[in-house]
Amino acid sequence: MNNLNHVAFIMDGNGRWGIKKKRDRNYGHIKGVDTVKRVVKFSIKFKIPIVTFYVFSSENWKRPKKEINFLFKLIKLYFVREIENIKKQGIKLNIFGEMNKIPKDTLNVLKKTCWLTKKNKKIIVNLAINYGARKEIFNVTKKIKKIKNIKSFEKNLYTKNMPFPDILVRTGGHQRLSNFMLWQLAYTEIFFLKKLWPEFIGSDLLKIIKKYKKIKRNFGAV
Repeated sequence: MNNLNHVAFIMDGNGRWGIKKKRDRNYGHIKGVDTVKRVVKFSIKFKIPIVTFYVFSSENWKRPKKEINFLFKLIKLYFVREIENIKKQGIKLNIFGEMNKIPKDTLNVLKKTCWLTKKNKKIIVNLAINYGARKEIFNVTKKIKKIKNIKSFEKNLYTKNMPFPDILVRTGGHQRLSNFMLWQLAYTEIFFLKKLWPEFIGSDLLKIIKKYKKIKRNFGAV
């Protein structure tokens, strides 16, 4: 039976769900936050050590400015309101990506939350914000003048102290990685779902975990 140390999520479909419900895209993002909360609680219950959420890609800046501003405001307000609850749950927050473009007020709240939860050990919740895998890999090659081996390369990735994802879940019906953790996902078991992110529930994740446990993972061997 396969060990499960890290599950990653591409949370696709928030905007489409909002429109489907005859509201707007921002309504979908609000409900998407509720799904994140459910998934984290489920992951704690089933003792999954690490979960990673693809919150905002380096390509998402192409979206309407009004939607972008709403997203970052939503992130900020969530952590302002939920910090005590996050601490009580034993969640350790970690953020990665290029932080220079994130609004300062949102970034300050995120950094404060990371600092206040740094000693928590029940689960690590990674938020990939303004993240792009190709840029991550490119930055590593610039940083290291002489790469001796793969291990030295991997020690300079954002995920340097973590196991790579065992499972990637992408909702929303699209079957692509969208520039997410391209190096880290080399041997990850990938599950594409037609459900939109706000529709994703704990039983969906449980089904995926059960399937994962039965997969024979060879990593290139027989």
